[in-house]
Amino acid sequence: MNRDHRRAIDRRRVLRAGLATLSTLSLLSALPAAAAQPAGSPTPPPRHARPLTASEARTAAYLESIRQDPTRLHRFFRHLPKGGDLHNHLSGAVPTEFLITLAAKDGLCIDGKTMTAVPAPCGPGKRPAADARTDRAFHDALVRAWSMQDLPPGQSGHDHFFDTFGKFGEVTWRHRGTLLSKVADGIAEQNQFYLETLVTPASEEAKKVADQVGWDGDFARMHKALVAGGKLDRLVATARTEADEADAEFRRTSRCGTTRPAPGCRLTVRWNSQVSRGSSPERVFTQMELGMRLAERDPRFTAVNLVQPEDGATALRDYTLQMRMLASLHRIYPRAHITLHAGELWPGLAKPEDLKFHINQAVNVADAERIGHGVDLVHEDDWRRLARTMADREVAVEVPFTSNAQILGVKGAEHPFTVYRAYGVPIVLATDDPGISRIDITHEYQYASRTYHLGYGELKDLARASLEYAFLPGRSLWRGNPTRDGYRPVAACRGQLPGSGSPGAACRHLLAASPKAAVQWRQETAFASFERDFTLPR
Repeated sequence: MNRDHRRAIDRRRVLRAGLATLSTLSLLSALPAAAAQPAGSPTPPPRHARPLTASEARTAAYLESIRQDPTRLHRFFRHLPKGGDLHNHLSGAVPTEFLITLAAKDGLCIDGKTMTAVPAPCGPGKRPAADARTDRAFHDALVRAWSMQDLPPGQSGHDHFFDTFGKFGEVTWRHRGTLLSKVADGIAEQNQFYLETLVTPASEEAKKVADQVGWDGDFARMHKALVAGGKLDRLVATARTEADEADAEFRRTSRCGTTRPAPGCRLTVRWNSQVSRGSSPERVFTQMELGMRLAERDPRFTAVNLVQPEDGATALRDYTLQMRMLASLHRIYPRAHITLHAGELWPGLAKPEDLKFHINQAVNVADAERIGHGVDLVHEDDWRRLARTMADREVAVEVPFTSNAQILGVKGAEHPFTVYRAYGVPIVLATDDPGISRIDITHEYQYASRTYHLGYGELKDLARASLEYAFLPGRSLWRGNPTRDGYRPVAACRGQLPGSGSPGAACRHLLAASPKAAVQWRQETAFASFERDFTLPR
């Protein structure tokens, strides 16, 4: 299904949903010579930075003037409008210190050997999480166990990263709305306007249903077995109840609708459904179908995504099977979006034969609209054709630089960031698990600018891309393929962007009818203000 078809589906979806939005839960530079590519491989023609407007040029000049001033540089990037975060795991996004506070509040215990949170009572070898309030050494040990803080040299970043989820998991499942409140506040304060965050809906109930149904290699029969007797609809009902409860908890915690709302109340939020790729085939299929059915029945949910280590034994064994599952289910649920962790691999972590096809199958078999990580691109068979296909279809790559460095050890010239850009593949910067990684989106933009010599115009277009390729319903503010052709307003709003004129009747109608265009307009308004504040004098 091509992008124009999806946009048409989104327009119909908006009309059917009555413009239901969850507002409270609710470019290109030349390829650097150092870009990592196989020896002797031809490079595509360099893509040059687009012309800047007068206000952009003054802001670009200001950025260049402060490159050697860390304080002013950080302030610039913190205030830079940075679109949305499209690759964000809610449980891994929460600051570790906040998780420790919640563990203490809930009266949980900490296993002294594994530093894992467990329910009370605290027996031998366990101590109350509340001890972290007064015992600084204990508190700091928990921070190190539950995040990437002070990872010892020689210890596997990959293993430590993924192990953290099991250590604090007893905390996070209890407080989805409270976690969202904390994360949403941080994102809004980073001058972002949209969040897609990953959760696992109806997790325990879905496992029971999958185990009851069992595995049948015939996908059509699997679908019929799940639908029979209302089993799948009961899972959907459970997931929607969970979302209702999280929404209420979020609004209560963030004081939304009061005279003192928290910053996160103004953020537009959507849920993406996680599928545990290391599970049995029947559980994977059940989670996939639940996520897709939710995406078509509840506007708060948008997409499905596979999580857990891509290099795990079951994930590697069943990768092609799982891509085929998605393809089959997508024919039943064509309006559900698909974004996939794919290519989160590197030589030494997986065998060479496992690096040859994951991104390709995600794009060409599962019909993914976005790819998370995509780090092993140049190790794929016929990767140049794959990159051109992704560019033509506007399959965006979600790039969390810090996560890639911590888990895979891939950064700088080894990362395919410049290769994707050179081929015209859309890129959106993301955080992945900023609580575990101990970073924020400001850090990722600043890293990208410093490492790949990006100017202001390129950074602005990266921020725009994160809303353009978001799974928000409605027409875009931009026409055509903006990654290829530049961010040009659609006819209804031509010449009327904030700072250049007031929107006319046609543009106001678009903004009222399209949740996507409305959020994009908010960002353009923020850019106009930013370019007035961060600029060299005329």
